[in-house]
Amino acid sequence: MYEDVLYYAVDYALSQGATYAEARYHKNYGSEIIVRNGSVVSAGMLKREGIGIRVILEGAMAFSSTTDLSREGVRKAVDKAVSLARSSRPLIKRPHTLSDERVGKAKYEVVVKEKFEDIALEDKIKLMVALWSELPRVLRETKMVSLFEEYREGIEEKTLITSDGACVVSKVPRVFYGANIVLAHSQKGTLQRLIEFGGSGGYEIFRSWNIEDRLKEEVKNIEPVLAKGTEPPKEPVDVIIGSEVVGLIVHESAGHPMEADRIWGREAAQAGESYVKPEMIGKERIGNELATVIDDPTVPGSYGFYLYDDEGVPARPRYIYYRGLINEPLHNRWSAAVFGVKSNAAARAMDYTSEPLVRMANTYLEPGDRSFEELIEDIKLGIYVKSYMEWNIDDIRWGQRYVGLESYVIRKGEIAEPILYPVLEFTTKSFYSSIVAKGKELRFYPGTCGKGEPAQGIPVWFGGPDVRLSRMRVGVAPR
Repeated sequence: MYEDVLYYAVDYALSQGATYAEARYHKNYGSEIIVRNGSVVSAGMLKREGIGIRVILEGAMAFSSTTDLSREGVRKAVDKAVSLARSSRPLIKRPHTLSDERVGKAKYEVVVKEKFEDIALEDKIKLMVALWSELPRVLRETKMVSLFEEYREGIEEKTLITSDGACVVSKVPRVFYGANIVLAHSQKGTLQRLIEFGGSGGYEIFRSWNIEDRLKEEVKNIEPVLAKGTEPPKEPVDVIIGSEVVGLIVHESAGHPMEADRIWGREAAQAGESYVKPEMIGKERIGNELATVIDDPTVPGSYGFYLYDDEGVPARPRYIYYRGLINEPLHNRWSAAVFGVKSNAAARAMDYTSEPLVRMANTYLEPGDRSFEELIEDIKLGIYVKSYMEWNIDDIRWGQRYVGLESYVIRKGEIAEPILYPVLEFTTKSFYSSIVAKGKELRFYPGTCGKGEPAQGIPVWFGGPDVRLSRMRVGVAPR
């Protein structure tokens, strides 16, 4: 869409002295429903549409955007970007360049089986409202005091034109559902669970989640944790970490610190730093042979799906950590030029107002070959942390802490009584060095990853298999 205007913007930027120019038409549109305790809080349409312009002129890079999609509108946006580049040139210590890439000329879209608009808004609301009365039916010892639900459906359309030959047109529909559940016990207090689903595709993706059944199973499982949960063993034990927790760990301790702009220091004041230094890449180990973390935008149906990034570079799997080695940072074309390598298509922008930054897509720990039963069969005493309640990690993505939610004692190779609020604390290196076995089932979980200033939130998946760690000391969070 708007290809003529985009080509005009690129040509005009070059005529004004730019050595590189890109113009990206970017439209995000869809709807959102929010329900709290069975009552509709809001339901409405969302739409953001415009063109983002980026130029390099005299070694300075600048970005501008506009909602005016006419030639006059984009000409003004180009003039602004050119002016910003010229005025910032004296401040540039190192000229901005982009890596030389074979950029794409392609058109692709995610095919849907069931269009969002073919399902009445009333039917979507009815399903969400009904959960407030349906979920408590499975509870025996606790009461559900809060249920906050959010449903989002949207389509992202983009057309990218660059002065070095990229022409990429894409259309990706996505759907998301999240529920925040709070249970209360008269003596034991409260427990909160956030559960989310997300993927690319049409309404058929939402149907496949079987939300009512999944949430009933969830509240049925977490109720005994609050009502009967005990403290974890005090001595060091083997720990099984569920795929949901593993996914969060790899997103935070592999994906973020391996963003090349963090490694270089560009993101220090905006989104944090990294323990990784440029000289460590390809040389230092962060874990053992079982520690392979992959980021792959091309996973079909994924929440972070794309085939070309927002600089026109073809997407592929990126092996962030490979068999314990700090292997491949995520790059856009700017960071690739700084590091003297090729881009691996990690440039993503939230919308037309946003410049493409180095971002994750679908980040996961490579699965192993064990069934869950095989992971726990020889554990005399251990714990299983299936899901998490809270977490935090330091600015360089090294020291981290996770509080388990649905968690259990493992006794003689069997899942036993529930545990309340076990705490796992470790460094990035100790986690990836302590993996002794991995499950064979790979599961993914959605998130909206934040980064940048102004902040950009983009859809991602993170995941992995269930993982066994050797001999860890487990703490207890205050109640």
